[in-house]
Amino acid sequence: MTTPRVEPSRPHHAVHYVNRVGWLRAAVLGANDGIVSTASLMTGIAASGATGESILLSGIAALVAGAMSMAAGEYVSVSAQSDTERADIAKEKKALATQPHAEWEELRDIYVERGLDWDLAGQVATQLMATDPLGAHARDELGISDLSTPRPVQAGLASAASFACGAAPPVVAAAI
Repeated sequence: MTTPRVEPSRPHHAVHYVNRVGWLRAAVLGANDGIVSTASLMTGIAASGATGESILLSGIAALVAGAMSMAAGEYVSVSAQSDTERADIAKEKKALATQPHAEWEELRDIYVERGLDWDLAGQVATQLMATDPLGAHARDELGISDLSTPRPVQAGLASAASFACGAAPPVVAAAI
């Protein structure tokens, strides 16, 4: 049975948020760490009987140090993820060059596991291997896509900014 080809009347432009997950996660963690660690430190300093100026200074120092620490930590973490993905893609590129039929079978089997019958899965694998074999394997075998590409600088900046935003309320309260 052949399915008729239907041309869309207009492009489908749904807004999805999955491409923001990396920096959003960093932002939420950063803000939470900022408010909790800064408020806790300032509370401890206040409990020691320190002056208001010392409490404010400790809050500012916690904000700056925490933002720098979060940025560095997130940058290193996301860089490691990026390095791992690049290594996996290089390994896949080599496998495609040295054993293309085994890689075709691997791709076909992935589509069979997802519910396509053997023949259709083979046709899909053949067509994708003919146009963009590395892209097909990166996406379907490794789960790597343009949407999930690690961006270390973006993640680090988001983490630093969100830590600073989270740390700001206790610092502002001390200033007031």
